[in-house]
Amino acid sequence: MLAYLFVVLAIAVRFMPHPWTFTPVVGALLFFGARGPRRQLWIPFVLLAASDVALTKLVYSYPFSWDHYVTFAWYAAVLWLGTSLGAKTKWLPVIGAALASSVSFFLITNLVAWAWLDMYPKNLSGVMMSYVAALPFFRHALAGDLIFTLAMFATPMALQALSGAFDRSDHASAA
Repeated sequence: MLAYLFVVLAIAVRFMPHPWTFTPVVGALLFFGARGPRRQLWIPFVLLAASDVALTKLVYSYPFSWDHYVTFAWYAAVLWLGTSLGAKTKWLPVIGAALASSVSFFLITNLVAWAWLDMYPKNLSGVMMSYVAALPFFRHALAGDLIFTLAMFATPMALQALSGAFDRSDHASAA
């Protein structure tokens, strides 16, 4: 149930003001991949892709273009990466997966922006310019990805600890 809740949260936050691309998308995708039902991995993928289309067409009034498919492929890759984490996850692999997701999004989307848009010269210098221009956004996106991913993976443990604490207090009062 938490996996679905986190995906809904990630989509809702995308429609709210979120300064500096600080969103729970990476955390939700990794968590769903790790803890969600394998047969339903298509659900977060379809919901995030649909929210991309809605944001692009209805909110920002931009044209839908081929670069969206690159983002959709990235969603699938992060979900797949989450499946490698499994249900009993250690912290280091979770942090590594969040870092890999953030870095891959930065590298891929800025390369696509360089290739697709006419903002940068079509040479190595232009690629570097696209990456440098995106660094301020990357810093905040990376922080958001790490914070939300760690919070989402910590939530089941926190809920289990709270449940155990309430169970012990009920037994003590019954005695």
